[in-house]
Amino acid sequence: MRAIARPVLAGVVTAIVGFGGSFTVVLTGLRAAGASEAQAASGLLAVAVGSGIVALVLGLRTRMPVSIAWSTPGAALLISSGVPEGGFPAAVGAFLLCGVLIVVAGLVRPLGRLIAAIPGPIAAAMLAGVLLDLCLAPVRALHDVPLLAAPVIVVWALVARFARQWAVPAALVVAIAGIALTGPGLGGIDLAPRLEWTTPVFTPSALIGIGLPLFLVTMASQNVPGMAVMAQYGFVPRLRGILVATGLATLGAAPFGGHAVNLAAISAALAAGPDADPDPDRRWIASVTAGLGLAVLGLGAGLATALLLLSPPVLVEAVAGLALLGALAGAVTSAVAQPDDREAAIVTFVVTAAGVSFLGLGSAFWGLLAGGAMLLLHRRRTPRPVSGNRP
Repeated sequence: MRAIARPVLAGVVTAIVGFGGSFTVVLTGLRAAGASEAQAASGLLAVAVGSGIVALVLGLRTRMPVSIAWSTPGAALLISSGVPEGGFPAAVGAFLLCGVLIVVAGLVRPLGRLIAAIPGPIAAAMLAGVLLDLCLAPVRALHDVPLLAAPVIVVWALVARFARQWAVPAALVVAIAGIALTGPGLGGIDLAPRLEWTTPVFTPSALIGIGLPLFLVTMASQNVPGMAVMAQYGFVPRLRGILVATGLATLGAAPFGGHAVNLAAISAALAAGPDADPDPDRRWIASVTAGLGLAVLGLGAGLATALLLLSPPVLVEAVAGLALLGALAGAVTSAVAQPDDREAAIVTFVVTAAGVSFLGLGSAFWGLLAGGAMLLLHRRRTPRPVSGNRP
């Protein structure tokens, strides 16, 4: 028992940090896409249980710490995209497209190569543009509800100084305490976990404006970095199996409001690193425990949704913004790292961050398109070497 106690504890910590650090982003994103209270709670439950099942299966099968989570940047994308034409059913149709594309990327190698061919600075700039508005929410909350927001921000900053992985959960606890002290209470609210079926609707604007960017963001900011984190600790599972499994889980969760299931990136190191267990052969126990813990925490989706509805919306967004500040910093750094691609990356960033739609398509799609066009237009040609001496 002592041999597995440490990785089990690491898995429990991973689940708590993963859930507490970003479930506000998921609920805010689903609500922004037009989901009702019940549909948002169902979506959170669906991706939590789906992630847990995939983590359990892959961990037992590969004996590697394959950490699975929902797409936090993808949820942020939903916030910037807003309610699509056709409402939440159209968003569900886009979630299904994302799941199909993830499965196809795992089965069809050329598609995987095509995604890998998207310049890193452009993908990072699109992600930064998606995250920017939400990361400004703590400042807006400090202006609009200072008595509630100030303690949240102060606790987040202090805890981050000593234990960064616990900073957002600690801020969330303070926010919940503030809501409990100032809110009307939970009386009359149904807190039981329940899956709500939403019949999908397929509209071109939602498929192109939400489904495609959701797939790209999930691949570029979750699956690829997740593989890199595992490789850093000596684990190299087959990406094909992971993509097929997470894509199928996304397809299964979508009709119940779940947006995307994928490799964990931010919390992956908690299960794959030496802190989980000195013996690499036992670290898979941590990822399996984390998956089971995430599924159990998902049963509290009704309570989580109710608490968020009782609070000022800007306070909810503030906690979500604090959770994504690290992701924003990493995306901005990657976007401007290459001088030759910097201008195209900035174009991608500003177009995406503008949050405007054209022809019913969201800003993330147009940002990617604009940045790609700038990159092609200004691509520098390598001068041909001159051979021989000119007279």
